[in-house]
Amino acid sequence: MSPESSPWMDDELVMLEDQAARFIEGELTPRREQWERDGQVDRTAWEKAAEAGLLCASIPAEYGGGGGTLAHEAVIHQALTRAGLGGSFGTGNTIHSAIVAHYILAYGTEDQKQRWLPAMARGERIGAIAMTEPGAGSDLQNVRTRAAAVQGGWLLNGAKTFISNGQTADLVVVVARTGDDAGAKGVSLLVLETDSVEGFRRGRNLEKLGMHGQDTSELFFDNVFVPAGNLLGSEGGGFVQLMHQLAWERLIIALDAVVNMERAVALTTNYVRERKAFGKTLMDFQNTQFVLADCATQGTVGRAFVDSLMVRLLAGELDGVTAAKAKLWCTEAQCKVIDACQQLFGGYGYMAEYPIARMFADARVSRVYGGANEIMKLIIARAL
Repeated sequence: MSPESSPWMDDELVMLEDQAARFIEGELTPRREQWERDGQVDRTAWEKAAEAGLLCASIPAEYGGGGGTLAHEAVIHQALTRAGLGGSFGTGNTIHSAIVAHYILAYGTEDQKQRWLPAMARGERIGAIAMTEPGAGSDLQNVRTRAAAVQGGWLLNGAKTFISNGQTADLVVVVARTGDDAGAKGVSLLVLETDSVEGFRRGRNLEKLGMHGQDTSELFFDNVFVPAGNLLGSEGGGFVQLMHQLAWERLIIALDAVVNMERAVALTTNYVRERKAFGKTLMDFQNTQFVLADCATQGTVGRAFVDSLMVRLLAGELDGVTAAKAKLWCTEAQCKVIDACQQLFGGYGYMAEYPIARMFADARVSRVYGGANEIMKLIIARAL
C-alpha cells in the first residue's frame, strides 16, 4: 500500500502533499545543515512556511488558519518526514500547528483564539507545550510546577525540561498545579506569552543524540505572572484536556514512524542495488533480499494500521488505548527497521552525511516522547 492510496487521502490531500514537497525541496531542505549547526529552525523558515500554507492548516479560516482538518496536518508532516526534516521542522511545526494550536482551538475562549491563532498561522508566534519536568516525565499527575492564585492571575514557579520549540516559542502552554488537590484534579493549563515576562528564563538548548535541528530546552519560572485570562479551559481540567489530545499526538508519532520505515527501505534498496561486494551487487545476496523483505513487510503492516486509525480519527472515533498501541508498535518497529537497513550500508551507515545514520539517531526518541513506550503498555494492559 502506497501513501498515495491511503484511504484517508483524497485528491485534494494528494495535491497538498505534492505542493508541500516542492516547497520543502526548494525552501527548507537547503536549510537543514544550518539548522543542525544552529540547533534550531530560523524564524525566516517559519515565515516562509506560513506563506506556503504549512502552518495551522487545520485551524479554521476565521482564526487565520487553512480551514482544513487533521488530515491536512498529517499530510504536511508526512511530506516533511519523507524529505528528511521530521527531526527538525517536522516536529516543530507539528507541535506548533497540530498540537498547541489545537489546545487553543479546543479549550480557548473566543478572545484567546482571536489573540493567538492568527499570529501562529502567520508564523509570528511559535507555540510549545511544557509538560515534562526534571522529576516528572510521563507521570503528568505529579507535576510540581505550581501556579498560585493572586489578584488578576497566577504566579508561576517551577521548571520544565525537554521542551521542543523551547528556545524559539512565543506561546508556551504550561502544565501546572493550580490547586491543593492531589493527582489529576489539581492540574491546569496556562498560556505563557514569553515576550517581556519577568521571571521567565530559557535554559540550555539541550544537546541530543539526534534531532539536531530541533531546539529542545529547559524552561524556568520564578514568580512569573500569568494573567487570569490566560487560563486555558477550566481550572483543574488540564489533565483531562491533556489525555484527550494525546491520542492524536501519539497517532502522528506512529505515522512519522511509518514514513521513516518506508523511507529507510527506499534508501537502502537504492544503495544495495549500486554497492558491489565480491563481484556482485549487495542486492544479489539472499541475506540482503531477506532483510529488506522483512523491513518492507513491517512498513506495509504499519502503514495499513496507521491508515485505518487515521480514518477513525477523522471520524471522531479514535480511542486512547488504540492510539497507544499504534505508538508502541510503530516506534518499536521503526527502530528495528532502521537498524537493519543501516547495517546493510556497512561503515557508510555510521557516517552522518548519509541519511540513514541521521534517521537512526533521530528515531530513538520516538520510543520516549509522547509518553514512554512502557506507559503505552500500561495503558493497553489496563484496558484488557
